[in-house]
Amino acid sequence: MSRNGFLQQVSRTLADIEDAGLFKRERQITSAQSAHVAVEGRSVLNLCANNYLGLADDPALIAAAHKALDDNGFGMASVRFICGTQDLHRKLEARIAAYLGMEDSILFAACFDANGGLFEPLLGPEDAVISDALNHASIIDGIRLCKAQRYRYATSDMADLEAQLQAARAAGARHILIATDGVFSMDGTLAKLPEITALAEKYGALTMVDDCHATGFMGPQGRGTPAHAGVTVDILTGTLGKALGGALGGYIAGPQPVIDLLRQRARPYLFSNALPPMIVAAGLAAIDMVEAADDLRAQLFENAAYWRAGLTEAGFTLLPGAHPIIPVMTHEAPLAQAMARELFARGVYVSGFFFPVVPKGQARIRTQMNARLTRGDLDFALEQFRAAGKAVGVI
Repeated sequence: MSRNGFLQQVSRTLADIEDAGLFKRERQITSAQSAHVAVEGRSVLNLCANNYLGLADDPALIAAAHKALDDNGFGMASVRFICGTQDLHRKLEARIAAYLGMEDSILFAACFDANGGLFEPLLGPEDAVISDALNHASIIDGIRLCKAQRYRYATSDMADLEAQLQAARAAGARHILIATDGVFSMDGTLAKLPEITALAEKYGALTMVDDCHATGFMGPQGRGTPAHAGVTVDILTGTLGKALGGALGGYIAGPQPVIDLLRQRARPYLFSNALPPMIVAAGLAAIDMVEAADDLRAQLFENAAYWRAGLTEAGFTLLPGAHPIIPVMTHEAPLAQAMARELFARGVYVSGFFFPVVPKGQARIRTQMNARLTRGDLDFALEQFRAAGKAVGVI
């Protein structure tokens, strides 16, 4: 096919996406990420960031980043094993491990890279990995890169998980790893970690949890879903890009031999630049802050309960749960986009979620709470949701 033919094919694909009501558009924010952001020349209330504790523009994190710029420079211009490791990197890795109760941790550019680099070095064709059907795309992609036998269980279906464990054992798997999100980010539901870890013990399997939507605010001192559930898991992955300041950076925390092998074999670690010093320094400051942030965590969950109750009273269809992710179901993608546009016109910034981010017929507005939102913010947003929902026919 010629270059023109190729570009025509790409253009047809884009037109098909547009015709199906699935085209995603980005709005440009001209302020810091916060509970209120400047977009298109006006201030709007932001209900769709992963900024759970409101730390993305916190002065203490900004000050830590500024100091690291002055002391440690702008970037590392190298991967870690060549000349990209500063004392700050190892300090943060040790701090993450201690915070999460693990032996060590290893930093990546993002948790997508962490999950993408986790499975291939650890699992061979003699092994098996069993994945929840609703797991994040990064877990799915990471599993695809490894040679282990692959099994999948229906979301949070413990009978199905046990059946897959039995199948893997029957097939002679040497090692079995169960992989799950701690929080399923499209729905705001929690993995059944007590049951999962019990089954893992019963069948001699290992457990891996992606805790991106929990670290910093779920469980005692924000230590995540295992702490929230009162269990231990073998491997935890997570991010600095949500509750821990909202910038970038991911990690894997776990047993020392696992971390040591990942330093030798994890491709995203070996072939990507080290995290910039300012990000690392702000990450250290963020962990110090969230360990002591019981007030912010309490406010976050108070906001979530108030918001969920208000939406329910207004007549919206919500997915059940208690997490600060609160999806408002519209089912059809064009309706989700119309709702988002109507809310933006009314001063509330949300995004429509639709295929391929969620299954067809499961489109939604995913709202997310922030500890910095006031009761006045939430009352204003509820008023706009009621008006917008009626205007576009959601309620």
